[in-house]
Amino acid sequence: MQRLSRRLTGAYGSPVPHSPFGVTPGGTSDERSQLIVDTLVEAFADLMRADADAFRTKFRKMAADPFAFYRGSACLFYADMAQLDDPWSDERTSRVWIQGDLHAENFGTYMDAQGRIVFDVNDFDEAYLGHVSWDLRRFAASFALLAWSKALGDEVIADLLRTYLTAYLDQVEAFTRSDDDRSFALTRENTEGAVRDTILATTGRSRLELLDRMTVVEDFERRFADNRRNRRLDDDERERVLAALEHYRSTLVPPRRRRDVTFDVKDVVGTGGFGIGSAGLPAYNVLLEGYDQALENDVVLSLKQGNVAAPSRVVRDAEVREAFEHEGHRTAVSRRALQANASQFLGWTEVDGVGFVVAELSPYEVDLEWDDLTEPEEMAPVLVQLGRATAKMHCVGDADSDHTLVPFQTEEAITALVGDRREEFVADLVDFAHGYARQTQTDHRLFVDAFRAGAIPGISSSGSHLES
Repeated sequence: MQRLSRRLTGAYGSPVPHSPFGVTPGGTSDERSQLIVDTLVEAFADLMRADADAFRTKFRKMAADPFAFYRGSACLFYADMAQLDDPWSDERTSRVWIQGDLHAENFGTYMDAQGRIVFDVNDFDEAYLGHVSWDLRRFAASFALLAWSKALGDEVIADLLRTYLTAYLDQVEAFTRSDDDRSFALTRENTEGAVRDTILATTGRSRLELLDRMTVVEDFERRFADNRRNRRLDDDERERVLAALEHYRSTLVPPRRRRDVTFDVKDVVGTGGFGIGSAGLPAYNVLLEGYDQALENDVVLSLKQGNVAAPSRVVRDAEVREAFEHEGHRTAVSRRALQANASQFLGWTEVDGVGFVVAELSPYEVDLEWDDLTEPEEMAPVLVQLGRATAKMHCVGDADSDHTLVPFQTEEAITALVGDRREEFVADLVDFAHGYARQTQTDHRLFVDAFRAGAIPGISSSGSHLES
């Protein structure tokens, strides 16, 4: 398959006479449509059987616009990447920790193990080891789609992506001159604009506000509220979840700064994934006694079944695959590698032999909002900080971390590969962003047409269920 190239100028909605993935207006769109359907079914068949309604909802959300489709179809992106000649991949840069689904809406705040409000990459459900350029390509194409929806021109989009990629390379190079990249963090002291505003807004949030949304207090005892998202467990299922929680405690890293909780369980409910990426994934919420007996300090843990990471479908490295006990273990270990100072509550467990990732439902996790970012002048400083955050993520999960899968310094590997070809590197990824954004708009239309026509086996837009 040939490398992506910009064959057009103008809006991404323009016809694409020569697509890099075989779609032409004259006759092979059926082949691309079939590839889209086959890829989605292969990736999600088991979950679709388990909860067809959840996937019908997921697909309706994906049908909303090209960006929503892109967010929900990481498996298609990696099917394409497996066929793409990648000039920025060598023995080392093809095997680094990647976030796996790095799009423009997967950045935000969290409270790290040291109690700092940090701005960083979030959502590690697709994290794995793979080409460092895959994260950059996925983000760049997502931003091109997002910026197109704001009616920004091609050259403006290109300039903003150059800002992001230049900041990324600058931060990677800076890490080659530092012996302590794991202490680097984007905080209110070294950020500006919308990123700093997000951090400051997060500091005003409280655990009590989250508890008030999710729970009720009766006779001075807190429990989960009864609502359509929560499912009460029978005694047998509750005992299995409590046993899984006990195993989870053995996977925790002792907090370096903050007090630990008692882990006395107040309530347990079944729930499920409700986002585009979490459809069909079983989950539980557990309410714990907090740092003391005050009701305002209770802690909510989420136990969510781990999904198969999209990059793992195209990475054929047995050593990487065998490093993880299950998908919950992979998700937690990946997050620890990529965040460096992950929350003290991050761990993993099993329920009925299936891997689950465990994390706190934290009031301090706030996504970066793009709705009010409409002008390039507002976006430019944000892109700088996203570039730095991406570099930090790639460079902390290497030989300095507590695993052996990446036994080298990632920043040195990237710097050596790019060398004096920075302009070529940036130009190639900007080109890719424009080309793949166009491709995604075509793919979105093909997906919607297939969904409406009932061409996705078992999941039709009219409500039929997956056949057994």
